[in-house]
Parts: sequence; structure tokens; C-alpha cells
Amino acid sequence: MNLASNAPTARHEAALACLEAGIAAAHPERVLESSLRLDGDDLHVADAVYDCSAYDRCVVVGGGKAAAGVAEALERVLGDRIDAGAVVTYDPGTGERIDHLPGDHPVPSERGVESTRRVVDLVARADEETLVLCVVTGGASALLPAPAEGISLSDLQETTERLLESGAEIDEMNAVRKHLSMLKGGGLARLAAPATVVSLVFSDVVGNDLGVVASGPTVPDETTYDDALDVLARYDLSVPDAVRERLEHGAAGELAETPKPGDPTFDRVETHVLADGFTALDAARDEAERRGFETLVLSSRVRGEAREAAKTHVAVGEEVLATSEPLDPPAVVLSGGETTVTVRGDGEGGPNLEYALAAAVECSSLGRLGRGVLASVDTDGRDGGTEVAGAVVDESTLTGRDERAAARDALDRNDALPELDRHGCVIRTGPTGTNVNDLRVLVVDRG
Repeated sequence: MNLASNAPTARHEAALACLEAGIAAAHPERVLESSLRLDGDDLHVADAVYDCSAYDRCVVVGGGKAAAGVAEALERVLGDRIDAGAVVTYDPGTGERIDHLPGDHPVPSERGVESTRRVVDLVARADEETLVLCVVTGGASALLPAPAEGISLSDLQETTERLLESGAEIDEMNAVRKHLSMLKGGGLARLAAPATVVSLVFSDVVGNDLGVVASGPTVPDETTYDDALDVLARYDLSVPDAVRERLEHGAAGELAETPKPGDPTFDRVETHVLADGFTALDAARDEAERRGFETLVLSSRVRGEAREAAKTHVAVGEEVLATSEPLDPPAVVLSGGETTVTVRGDGEGGPNLEYALAAAVECSSLGRLGRGVLASVDTDGRDGGTEVAGAVVDESTLTGRDERAAARDALDRNDALPELDRHGCVIRTGPTGTNVNDLRVLVVDRG
């Protein structure tokens, strides 16, 4: 991946180089090189140590967009100490001891259900002499579908689509999904007990809420059936009868809740966050500083409607150019997090594409003060349901009132991708092998 190779200006080159540095820093190979090692029988994971000789078996399970890379790194470190394994991802690699199985995102699929059965089988056979290394990375909520009793795949698919279109935050979406699955919301840990479970987490969730990353398969669930029903009511969602009936039966106490804090299910579970959004932001900042820019990280926790968040980011750039506050130009202003899109049209797009197109509309005022380039990507290489990572725009992307009007119309139709593609702004990386949320870089200069 060499995003900066075709940059038309030095500002574009800098913005794209920062993106590339951030994505590379969050790649499993790089992350596990510094956080995982084997010393004799001792497996070091971050600051913890696990004596492999204390277990009869070691199995690896899990899923998500970064699961293939994590599995490959685990095989390099542990080799034949791994007895069996299976991870589910949309871009499977190959493994000698860990099966790489296919699934789909953002809507679960039949092949994902079939692949997840292998994970369930391995976990169900674990006992107190088993060490379970659980790979938990963003995207596993869709990639690891294990429908609860009475829920069909089509029920999950329709519910997921309605949630995605609603603009619901990820914690709200997962409150629903956790109560429709046998693995989410601590379900995998409950199935694995009394095995020792060590979760290796790549977080794509603002604030690293472990109950939200991949819908928290190995951690206590603080949400309830009532919370799930509240989400449906808040967004006035029409869902399949089986879904609503299950949630209502659960709220009435007729179904077992997901395991909560203090449940003995988690007595032998430990969790390690190995990479998150700040991993990428920190590396992007280092790259900007190496290139001589003053830098500012606005936040790693930006959320809300993508098009509105973009206005704030551009406004900070305007302030830098107008008043040299909070930085002297040339400067780089970075942010991360997870914005959302409320779908009202039927176009092609995603949060980063809408972020970039909204920024392009705003950049016309920035252009009266100087020059600016804004690049926004999903670090997994796929923004929303598209096959592109995001886009890069500048003060000259939209010229004149007609082009700005066309961009606003595209935003109204949630059709950012074709509009940005028409202007040559789209960033295509292919699957990056990681997933630590969105990364955005704004480069501003007066010259």
C-alpha cells in the first residue's frame, strides 16, 4: 500500500502518508510483534504471562476484520503448541493449525453462520485444562453470527439492515444483537467455561468499551432485553416478529439474560486490548511531526453524524489559518472515532465518504484563508458497505455554486461515493488486515 505515490501536491502526499502510517501501525503483525512473545513455556501477552505447560490443549478462536492477521501472528509465535483453531473473517488467509473461515460484513450471511459453527464446536469442547486464545476484532458482530434459539439468519439480516439504516450508535446496535445471539454479550465465555480464556482485542469502538467491541463475546454484558427493546422504540424500527417476541419474552423474565458483571463465567477470563484507534492516531501524528508539521489530535472519540462532524474539523483548520490558534500553520489536525450516517436515500456511501464530501463543501471557505487537504478513511479499507476506504478532498475539489449544490444533493441521497469518484477523490486500499475505526487527517498551510 503506497497511498502517497500519486498525490498531486505535497499537502496531499503528507495527508496520505499519515493515513498509511496509522494503518500500518495497527496491523496485527506490527502490533503482536511488540505485545506477544513466547519464552520457553511462558506466553507473554502485554504485561501478563501464561504458562502453556499448565494446559493440555491450546485452541484459537474468534473473528473480525483483523482476525486473519492475528491468527497468522499467533501461529508464528506458538507454532505446534496450538492444537486447533478457527477464525472467521471476510478476507481469509491460510493457516496450518488455525482454520481461516469466510464470513460477511456488515450484514451476516449463511457462510458466516456455517463458519461460526466450527468456532462454537471448538469452544464447546474446551474444559478446565484448555487455554482458549480468543481473537476479538471489529466486525465480528456480523462475521460471527450464531442465532439464538428461535431466531433465523433472515431475522438477523433484516434486523441488522434496519439498525444500520437508522443511524443508531454502535453500542445501541449491539445491545440488540447481543440478545439475539448465543456468542455475543459474554456468550462465548459462558460456552467456554471453565477453560482459561485470554482475549486479544483490536478495538474499533470509541472509548474501548469491551462490551461493545465485536458485541463483547468474552466480557460481561451490562445491557438487558429491556435496553434492546428501548433501541427499537427509540428509532421506531420495524423488525421481524421473532425478534420482537424474543426480546419481549426476555424482558418479561422468561428467557435467561446474558451473563452480567460478577458472574462466575468470567472467573478465568482475561482481556487485553492490543490496538485501538489511538494506535493509528499516534503513528499518524509521528509521521506528521517527522515531516515538520505542528500537530493536534482533536480526539480519538469523535462520533455523531458524519457530515456534521466534518464541519467542526474543517472549522478548526480555518481557525489555524486565520488566527494561528491552536497551532501555527503549516499544521496537521487529526481525529479518530466512529461517526454514523442516518440513511434517508438509496445511494452508495459510508461515514468516511460522507465526512469527506461534507468537508469538501466546507473547504471553499477554508480556501479563502489558505490551502487545506482532508483525508478520511475507515482503517479496515471498506467504508460502510462499499469497497473503498474513504476519500481525500481539498479546497479546489468543488468549484463554484453548482458543484457545491450537486454535492449537497448527493449527501441528501446518501450517494457520496459516485460524487467523490467523479472528482477523482476516492481512496482505494483493499482490505488492510486491521480495523481500529476511522482515521482523519487535515493538512493546512497558508502557502
